[in-house]
Amino acid sequence: MKKRISIGPKLYIALCFIFFYLPIFVTMFFSFNSSKSLTHFTGFSLKWYRRLLTDSNIISAVYVSVSIALIATIISTILGTMTAIGLSKSRKVIKEWLLNINNMPIMNPEIVTAIGMMLFFTSIRMERGYITMLLAHIAFCTPYVIVSVYPKVRSMDHNLADVAMDLGATPFQALVKVILPMLKPGIYAGTLLAFTMSIDDFVISYFVTGNGVSNISIIVYNMTKRTNPTINALSTLLILVVVFILVIVNVIPVVTKHRKKKKVELAGTKKGIFRKAMATAGIVISLGIAFFCIIRFSEMNNKPVLRVFNSGEYMDASLVNEFEEKYHCKIVYETYDSNESMYTKLQSGAKYDIVVPSDYMIERLIREEYLQPIDWSLIKNKDKIIPKLLGGNYDPQDRYTVPYYWGTVGIVYDKTVVDQKDLQEGWDLLRNKKYSGNIYMYDSERDAFMVALKALGYSMNTTDKGKLNEAYQWLVEQRELMNPVYVGDDVMDNMISGNKAMAVVYSGDGAYIINENENMDFFVPEQGSNVWTDGMVITKDCQNIKLAHQFIDYFLNREVAIINTEYIGYDSAVKSVYEYFQNVEYKGNPGCAPDTSNEKNEEFKDQNADIKAYTSNLWTKIKSHQ
Repeated sequence: MKKRISIGPKLYIALCFIFFYLPIFVTMFFSFNSSKSLTHFTGFSLKWYRRLLTDSNIISAVYVSVSIALIATIISTILGTMTAIGLSKSRKVIKEWLLNINNMPIMNPEIVTAIGMMLFFTSIRMERGYITMLLAHIAFCTPYVIVSVYPKVRSMDHNLADVAMDLGATPFQALVKVILPMLKPGIYAGTLLAFTMSIDDFVISYFVTGNGVSNISIIVYNMTKRTNPTINALSTLLILVVVFILVIVNVIPVVTKHRKKKKVELAGTKKGIFRKAMATAGIVISLGIAFFCIIRFSEMNNKPVLRVFNSGEYMDASLVNEFEEKYHCKIVYETYDSNESMYTKLQSGAKYDIVVPSDYMIERLIREEYLQPIDWSLIKNKDKIIPKLLGGNYDPQDRYTVPYYWGTVGIVYDKTVVDQKDLQEGWDLLRNKKYSGNIYMYDSERDAFMVALKALGYSMNTTDKGKLNEAYQWLVEQRELMNPVYVGDDVMDNMISGNKAMAVVYSGDGAYIINENENMDFFVPEQGSNVWTDGMVITKDCQNIKLAHQFIDYFLNREVAIINTEYIGYDSAVKSVYEYFQNVEYKGNPGCAPDTSNEKNEEFKDQNADIKAYTSNLWTKIKSHQ
């Protein structure tokens, strides 16, 4: 008989730890990579750490995260402990009712809590920023403290407090000397849980923040919009801080234990004094940091303020700082992850001066009267804009829009895998069985339907449900035949690494991929594609109109636009800059440049509610294999 090979418990534990910690080690390893790639190590470098330490946005985010986490933890711990003690003295009906209410924010989906808080702050006309984020964190941390402390309160002998008072202690002394020491394990657990929840939170913070206040999670989320290894450097530093704290907490007691009894007793006395001193210092430091952040974000040093709302990683922050110095103003710069989330924030009452949406969203904002006209007499660099970008269907008379960046959608492919003859198939190349299981599709409803509609010879803006159903069938058959992987911006690093034969990407991403991997090329099918334009618009709520125009005009300056384009990677609306990068950036790959000569290319138009709901339903079915 063959012997059964069994895996011992130690090996199971080892495999679990590898599974848990290998991604952390990979992150730390690639934080020292000399290139932008997140999967291909090209050489040792500290440049991402230098960039991290000189990025004012990240430093501010660290201040915000730490100060809010500390203050929210202290306040929620006090509130939660008081509530838990109070509940133990309440009547049974009230106790059960309040405990059920306390469980609601814990069990509630975080997105529901976030939207509820956003609407609450909007309804009471409270300006969103540092204070609203702090209040939100206190609100969702307190229930966790109550849950941690209340079981200890229930198991406690309440007679001890009465005995202490019978022996002459005041109620406060009984609380501090008797009750709190007995609750210490629960209080510590609640405190640690509250701090962890606060510093880790993204969803609630994202919806309740404003005035340029961002914590670490929001900054990291915005970085993920494009390949940005600074994330690895930031993550590594955070990991090292956690490791340092764990070492301090666990090693010092072990070292102290091995000392002589006399020294241990002396050390114990000093340790108690040290702990009290550290606790006091921690409270003072946290309050000091909070005070600094409140002053920093609530006061604008009497300078004119301009609030800019842009997509993540879509503007070089150093240029924003230069603009502030040049015009002696304060730019409150916030980012969003999609046009739809930007629109949601505007609907919720958030006020901005300049917004940078895409063409179809600009059309919607114009129709719903969110914008005010551009005073072209204040745009000195108007003549530098590419003429073809003016007079778009979304704003035919150029009343509201100044073009910012533009591009198209095409297919990036591996020349060593894809046969050049197959490119003649155009978009149908994405259904060629030869490449089954070897393609990436962009995880975007409108882009996916654009591909299918263009492959079928239809307009990508069709409102004919029959044609949309044909596009749906095209995408369903593609999924069954090709088994594509639906991805976001991570497609760039995957294609640079050569993980698939082809992918649907934006032209700027295609240029970046080609420059990083010489085996890649890019083409836009002759059947046509989406030629998109992102524009800078001024909202009707803008008060400092002159400064808003100066900001827009500043980014049309050639020198500024070159620096910005190098940072972003897409095609500038400034003609001379676009032509410059045609020769430099594409390096013999002009197919990455948007082509306006093909009459089959189109701009996206804003969909009406009925068509939007219809296509969304079809897209959901495609993604769920129905």
